[in-house]
Amino acid sequence: MDIIPEQQPYIQEINADWYEGKVTEVSMLRLDAVHHQVSGNKWYKLKYNVEYCRSHGIGTILTFGGAYSNHLAATAAMANISGLKSIGVIKGTYAEKELTPTLRFCRDNGMELVFVTHEDYARKYDEDWLRYLSARFNYPMIIPEGGANEYGRKGAREIAELIPERFTHVAVSVGTGTTLTGIVDNVGGDVRVLGFAPMKGGKYLQNEISKYVPAMNFTIYDDWHFGGFGKHTAELVVFMNQFYLENNIPLDMVYTAKMMYGLQTRILAGGYEKASKILCLHTGGLQGNVSIKDKLIY
Repeated sequence: MDIIPEQQPYIQEINADWYEGKVTEVSMLRLDAVHHQVSGNKWYKLKYNVEYCRSHGIGTILTFGGAYSNHLAATAAMANISGLKSIGVIKGTYAEKELTPTLRFCRDNGMELVFVTHEDYARKYDEDWLRYLSARFNYPMIIPEGGANEYGRKGAREIAELIPERFTHVAVSVGTGTTLTGIVDNVGGDVRVLGFAPMKGGKYLQNEISKYVPAMNFTIYDDWHFGGFGKHTAELVVFMNQFYLENNIPLDMVYTAKMMYGLQTRILAGGYEKASKILCLHTGGLQGNVSIKDKLIY
């Protein structure tokens, strides 16, 4: 079965009350509207991987992620809708004892969950271990964590085609860097891409991404991780609720909320010229809010 977008992505202008006089425009590209289960950048990063499977007669996808991985959830849903089998290699054997809402979603969408130690998971790019996994699971299509392969980057480059020429900056949350890489690779050279890493020490991505695209065209910020990847504070939750009240846009606590908080902080501090027009990418992943749903107004 083909995956058909439920809605085309669209641009929504952010309420200007807080940035008026600081920059000219802040808007959001609503990639989260594409599909309720395979939303945001995941749609673009996975679709060419699925296409490759179909054209080469591969019936199974194997990929990697943690217990709260948006990528795992999207892969499980994409495979299920596409008539493919899926296998998720999960970081941490402890996660098997009590499945997170994310892993339950993956299981309910037919994904076989394989729990491995942190030591084994760290070998996710080791060719010998990948050959072992390939043979063990009958030679599936192996997709790196976060969809970080040539097909994922190809899909991410399509996102750049949705960005109107009027924007001077593009803001995106950064996990593996696949989406940012695709955008930098295909957006106009005068556009500055701002990457907001949701984890401690995320600036290492500057060097990693520079292997694929010129470092002069993007900047990575890791100042707004709120305790680390997947962590949050009461301050972040308050921000998410206020942002929803002002814009009717739900953010996820893992990625987009931290991006918008960081961007707002930089704008209010005078970090950009007044003529700047900034487009923020909503990369979906709202399933990541399940653990704090009682604290949110949406």
